[in-house]
Amino acid sequence: MYNTVVVGTDGSESSFLAVRRAAGVAAAMDAELVLASAYVGEHADTATKQTTAVDGEMSAAEVLASARKEAEGEGAKKVRAVLKEGDPVEALMSIVKSEEADLLVVGNRGINSLTGRLLGSVPADAARQAECDVMIVHTVGTRD
Repeated sequence: MYNTVVVGTDGSESSFLAVRRAAGVAAAMDAELVLASAYVGEHADTATKQTTAVDGEMSAAEVLASARKEAEGEGAKKVRAVLKEGDPVEALMSIVKSEEADLLVVGNRGINSLTGRLLGSVPADAARQAECDVMIVHTVGTRD
């Protein structure tokens, strides 16, 4: 039984597929769905800006507003959004911990790329670090 489901989104269509899957689980379990997005602040270094975090707090807020519509369209009733500045994996892990999540949902984008295999990817790193169940949604190359 899941009470709190956290899903990471960066505004990409593949991440919105993960949002829709997480919303379906949350709706079926009558769980709270927490939409999570990391953003890069204006003073971030160049390396941080090259991650999959959204560039700027306002852009991240817009991403979460769109994600909320996706989630509600899938029947999720209890939906909240949380923004966290910083590296996507660190931000996501912080949100999972602070929300006491039972389930973390992420898309698989980056897992099978060469960079992902060599340097790590958000979904792979999140799955390794999470202290709750993790659902990795096959989002790359699929159509919903």
